[in-house]
Amino acid sequence: MARPPFFITSLCTRNSPIRNLSIAGTNSGIEGEVAAQNPDQSSSENHQSAQQSFVEIAKDVCKVIRTRPRWEQTLLSDFPTVNFTDPRFYTEVVKAQKNALLSLRFYYWLSSQNEFSRDQFSDEVIFSGLVQAKAASAAKCLRQSMNFVLQPSCLEAYIECLCANELIEDALDVFTELRCVGHCPSLKIWNSALSDCIRAGRTDIVWKLYEDMTDLGVVADVDTIGYLIQAFCMENNVPKGHQLLRQVLESGHAPSNVAFNKLIYESCKSGDYFRLSALLHAMIATNCSPDIFTYQQVIQGLCETRKRREAFRIFNDLKNRGYAPDIVMYTTMINGLCKMKLLGDARKLWFEMIQKGFNPNEYTYNTLIHGYLTTNHLSEAESLYKQMRDKGYGETTVTYNTMIYGLCLYGRVEEAQNLFAEMAEKGLLHDVITYNSLIQGFCKNEKIAEGLQFLYELLKQGLQPSPASYTVLIEKLCEVGHVEEAKSLWNDMHYRGVKPATSSQDSIILGLIKQGYVTEGVDWLSSMLKGRLRPRRKTFEKLIYHLSQADKLDNSLFILDYMLRLGYAVRESIFRSLVNKLCKDNSHHIEMQMGNIICAIQGG
Repeated sequence: MARPPFFITSLCTRNSPIRNLSIAGTNSGIEGEVAAQNPDQSSSENHQSAQQSFVEIAKDVCKVIRTRPRWEQTLLSDFPTVNFTDPRFYTEVVKAQKNALLSLRFYYWLSSQNEFSRDQFSDEVIFSGLVQAKAASAAKCLRQSMNFVLQPSCLEAYIECLCANELIEDALDVFTELRCVGHCPSLKIWNSALSDCIRAGRTDIVWKLYEDMTDLGVVADVDTIGYLIQAFCMENNVPKGHQLLRQVLESGHAPSNVAFNKLIYESCKSGDYFRLSALLHAMIATNCSPDIFTYQQVIQGLCETRKRREAFRIFNDLKNRGYAPDIVMYTTMINGLCKMKLLGDARKLWFEMIQKGFNPNEYTYNTLIHGYLTTNHLSEAESLYKQMRDKGYGETTVTYNTMIYGLCLYGRVEEAQNLFAEMAEKGLLHDVITYNSLIQGFCKNEKIAEGLQFLYELLKQGLQPSPASYTVLIEKLCEVGHVEEAKSLWNDMHYRGVKPATSSQDSIILGLIKQGYVTEGVDWLSSMLKGRLRPRRKTFEKLIYHLSQADKLDNSLFILDYMLRLGYAVRESIFRSLVNKLCKDNSHHIEMQMGNIICAIQGG
């Protein structure tokens, strides 16, 4: 693997702008005269014969261990002539077992025998087998019972095993242990650890490992740089990632496509299409040709930023260039088309995907079902849902949530509730999305009590509610005159750390006005404005009208003034109502206020 010049490593030091960056006996029955005729040959034959016996019996022992659940109780009686404590024999058992965990179990059983004495070689054999099998937890337990230090090469493999199992902190301890004995792991081990840290999302340890690398004088290579770029992106520090990439490219080297793809995805998410284009050109210029995963990142990023038509254009262009989209890309594009309400194009891709040999997975099914539901195609959604269930999919919370949402959307709340009960029967967890769909469905069908019951059950389950859990309840409670209950829910949102939707306060203000509590409504409006929230036009208009009818013209004009400042247009009926009220008032102060407001309206 090519390494960049030394200055590339210096750009990532702490001072850089990047970041601190056994059988009883031994065949004694051999005839003496044969041994006497050729002692060397006799000895060799004896050894081969013993070894062959070890191997054959070891295989029999392994078979018993693999097939008998409680073999520890009968193993000695099954093989009465075998000396299990002979190192030569139990080593053969371990070699023949080819199952690290069963070997460990056999070793622990062996340790319980009176004549057995543990030794470093045996422990290392078992430990290495566990490491090779990636059985990190078992290897960790065994090592805790050891009273000697493993060889550095064995510890390096142990680091890789720990990282692969996301036991990152334990791996850091082993790095420290190696450093204390004066051993510096190879670059391969450092890179392997960095890669696994990226996969586990532990960017904090990425930087700790990299700092240790530089302190030990380990020269980074392009793979190392690629991991650092990915770490920057994961921390939403994309400019630093671009800076590091540029410095590497200027040195005549380039990281892997993975680093490029990560930067490309982030550029799409941020809408920086100029940088996206520059990255694609840089890949081509450095012979890192964009691959299917590159375009997948582009399409996914564009779809997530609502540039779905551009994503669809690139998707079709991709096929025209000979690239074969995979199921992930098909699913991403079908999802984007559904969100654009282009069900015809989405269905075409669905059948094209199947013709290409890709069987829809659960996520693909849910994507198209949701598309049908949001475009008034309930029968098609139900048909596809049945097809999915017939193929063995659909036994997940996500799938049930999709159908519950759809049924609630069409007012079929009893059927949605039946699916809710079915989830519990099948041991599937209800999540916040499940409850929110039912709360909204029942409230929109004027069944507020049932909606409240689902909210209380959500809270009872210990789930963290979202603004959507409360918004429709507050709105409906205010509509039917239960403003105090709505205010209680609004306070409960604050208590639980849920940020209320602006529309919730609008609903409370309108509810207060409807109940005749106009002054309290004004107080709620003032609170919204102080919090830099933007009330709806309807909220302003209702307050202005009711205040003017109560002859509180100063307050009406003040709210009208604020409404105009926010850029709202005043409906003619509201304006006429105010003018009529003002004309009946002989106050010179009111006349001046009316003149100011008329000027403001004309200026708008």
